[in-house]
Amino acid sequence: MKKGERKADLTHGLPMFKARDPALVADEKIKLAAKEKKGLLPRWRHYLSLTGPGWMQSALTLGSGSAMASLYLGAQYKFSLLWVQPLAMAVGIVMLLAASHQTLSTGIRPFDAMSRFVHPSLAWAWAIGTLFASFVFHLPQYALAAGVTEDMICAISGWKPSESARTALLLGAGLLYLVVAAFITWNYGSGLRGIRLFERTLKIFIWLIIAAFAVVVAKCAAAGRIDWGELFQGFLPLHMPTDSQGMLTILGAFGAAVGINMTFLFGYSLLARGWGKEHRGLARFDLITGMLIPYTIATSLMVIAAGCTLYGAEITGKIDPSRAGEMIGAAGVGSFVGRFVFGLGVLGMALTTITLQMLVVGFAVCEIFGIEPGGRRYKLACLIPAPAFLGVILWKSMGTWIALPAFAIGLMLLPIPYLGWLILQNSRRFLGEDKPRGRKAVYWNITLCTALAITLFSVIYTIWSKGKAFGEWFENIF
Repeated sequence: MKKGERKADLTHGLPMFKARDPALVADEKIKLAAKEKKGLLPRWRHYLSLTGPGWMQSALTLGSGSAMASLYLGAQYKFSLLWVQPLAMAVGIVMLLAASHQTLSTGIRPFDAMSRFVHPSLAWAWAIGTLFASFVFHLPQYALAAGVTEDMICAISGWKPSESARTALLLGAGLLYLVVAAFITWNYGSGLRGIRLFERTLKIFIWLIIAAFAVVVAKCAAAGRIDWGELFQGFLPLHMPTDSQGMLTILGAFGAAVGINMTFLFGYSLLARGWGKEHRGLARFDLITGMLIPYTIATSLMVIAAGCTLYGAEITGKIDPSRAGEMIGAAGVGSFVGRFVFGLGVLGMALTTITLQMLVVGFAVCEIFGIEPGGRRYKLACLIPAPAFLGVILWKSMGTWIALPAFAIGLMLLPIPYLGWLILQNSRRFLGEDKPRGRKAVYWNITLCTALAITLFSVIYTIWSKGKAFGEWFENIF
């Protein structure tokens, strides 16, 4: 790296992306300015054609964790806690709205902004925590993808593989999904057109996930399994569980709806599109239509599917999402719908998360080592979590001793970017004339402080509740 390269290339924007398509970016800004003078509906129609970074956030959070939480909520509480995940995501989006305002107003990369205008230790903890969380929880995504693939194949063919054949199938599926994810991720670094193709691919995956779960719910509705009044009531916070596990599930959702790796990715996905001040309204629209709404629909459909089929059954412990299709099929919707259609939705959740986690790791490694995110070194950085494909056979034994501490560490580090964004939103030195003032500043501070307080309480309660389990884990290991 040449002397001075970090200041030139790694402080503002993402030049390796923008420089290839300056005319497209300039034309986009002109059209946005023109639409701002028209009515709300014409502006929203134009926004819909440009959305993307919000969908990436939705694709990243729809993974094995969301699947497991949704299945648990539906199986244990039927429809009464449908409100939890949408409200938890809304709390996280409040923080991301502040992050988008800051990044688009200044054009400064998030890592550099956190380091220079808050404190270097927070920036480094943020980046290292992102790497840690992305790598550790890369393993269960592959385990989920390969497991549900095995179940779908067995459901269609009736094949009952031997242990050696099963291992070969899982490893083959893991390698296949690694290659697919790497190809999609590398395409992200090929300029604005490649970025748009990447985002459109993720949108297709998300809609396929929603369609798969919608088929299961439609089958349940046709069988008369849904009380629609009870279902719609579930979106209102009228019910709070009295058991400790239920409270832990709710507060855990609020503490982790937006994971630490999601907070790192968002600003870079905005800069990769060449967005600036003109795109601040578009970014807000994108977070609502690309993140909150698809996430709410997908997780709600999954909760409803589990509530219609698994509620009331004798289920102990967590539900393995890769085997949930078999349970749902046996509960009355049929083997094909339960194991294949539902399985396609779960597979889509795992694949989108694998792809986005590779991208997050690429950005984090580039920032830590001062590498321009583009070219061969960027592609190699994205491949750092590639060995996690072995999770298809290792996660079952590793997960019992690695998942709990990883979850705890990720939760403890989550308030770091939240606190940093709160400080940055009030920094005139950072935002200059774009710092909110007067009534806007009051509104921003109330909402950001509320979101931070909810998150801190959720994190503290969750870690305290899991303290006994963490102590047992520590004793077993050491």
